[in-house]
This record gives sequence, structure tokens and C-alpha cells, in this order.
Amino acid sequence: MKLSKTFPVAVLAASLAFANTGIAQEDGYLKPVVKAASKINESAASSQQKINGLTDTIESKIQKFKTINKETDGLRVYNGQLEKQIRNQVQEMADLNKSIDEVSVIERQITPLMLRMIDGLAQFVSLDIPFLPEERSKRIADLRDMMDRADVSVSEKFRRVMEAYQVEMDYGRSMEAYSGLLTVEGQEREVDFLRVGRTILLYQTRDASKQGVWNKQTKQWEELSSSYRTQVTKGLRMAKKQMAPDLLTLPVAITE
Repeated sequence: MKLSKTFPVAVLAASLAFANTGIAQEDGYLKPVVKAASKINESAASSQQKINGLTDTIESKIQKFKTINKETDGLRVYNGQLEKQIRNQVQEMADLNKSIDEVSVIERQITPLMLRMIDGLAQFVSLDIPFLPEERSKRIADLRDMMDRADVSVSEKFRRVMEAYQVEMDYGRSMEAYSGLLTVEGQEREVDFLRVGRTILLYQTRDASKQGVWNKQTKQWEELSSSYRTQVTKGLRMAKKQMAPDLLTLPVAITE
């Protein structure tokens, strides 16, 4: 009877020992597998990280590529525009060189013209009534001196010549009074001159005792009677802005 009671215990113990031995053997097999799987997972995670990094890098490079393409397209358009501008500038340079050549020809032609204009102006002054003789003669002399100067441009020379012509033209539309010396009855005296355009040139002594008019035909001064004294004095005051403009009764030479 004792033997029958102890038998299941022995069998159970043997079974447990056998089971433990099987579990131990299983653990021996599973551990390398788990370890290998863990390494595979770690490797896969690392590979995924690398893949993610490569993906980001590729996307970044693709974005840069697109940006560069846009910049390249913009540069193509810009370079095309620059080429047009350069072609236009080259054409402008060619036109400018042509104009420079033409200006050189014009300069060679205009210089003799200006010299003839100055000679004509001098002749005109010599034939005109003799008002402001020193001032007008000096203006012509200055023009002749200017034409010999190399430091004055052709355009400035032409401007000065035209300016002198303009001054002479303005004399014909103005009334002027100025002082000067004149030989009256063999004696040099200080007088006041009155110019009315280019029509009349008169003088009156400072004491208003004598007055005269320039005769264009004889090119001489002729004395006026005392009846013109008031009118000449009035004209002098008008020219000096000392009285308002008014009618004057003055002798005018009639040219046949």
C-alpha cells in the first residue's frame, strides 16, 4: 500500500523534471532567436532612419533643383532682355559716332559762317547811327578774340554771336538815355544822348542850352533850334524812367 501511494509523486516529480528540462532547452533555443530578432529590429529602425534622412535629403535637393530651375528661367529672360539692350546700345553708339562725324563737318562749316556773321555785324554797326560806339565796338572785338580761343566750344561761340545779334535787334525796339562827350561848336562838352530805336539820335548839353540830331544822310550832327529843347528834355526824362511815357515831337529824317 505504501508503494502505491508514493508512485504518483515520483511520476509527477519526474514529469516536472522533464518539463523543466524541456523549458530550459526551449530557452536555449529561443534566446538566440529573440536576440537576433532584436538586432534585426534595431537594424530595421536604423535603416528606416537612414531612409527617412535620405528622403528628406532627396526632397530638399528636389526643392533646390526646382528653385534653381526657376532662377535659370528668370536668368534666361533677363539675359534675353540684356541682349536686346546691348544691341540697342550698340546701335546708339553707331548713331552717335555718325552724329559726331556729322558734327565735325558742321563745325568746319559753322566757323566760317560765324566769322562772316561777325564781319557783317561790324559793318552794320559802322553804318548805323553812332550810339554807344565804345560798347558796341568792344562787343565785336570780344567776339573776334573769342573765335581764336581753343578753350571755348563751338556751341558757346555760336551762342555768343547770336546773343550779340539779339542785343542789336533789341536796340531797334527800345528808348535809351546815356551820357558822353561830344564836340559842340569846336568844344568838347559833356552831353546827354537820347536814342529812340534806330530812328532818332539826339543830344542835349547839361545846361540844356544846345541840342542836336544825327543826320543819317550827311552822317553829321546838326544843331536843333531851341524850340525842341522841351521835347528833348522830356524824352530824356522818359528814357530815364523819371516820367511816364508820352508823345514826343522830334525831327525825323526822311529817307528817299
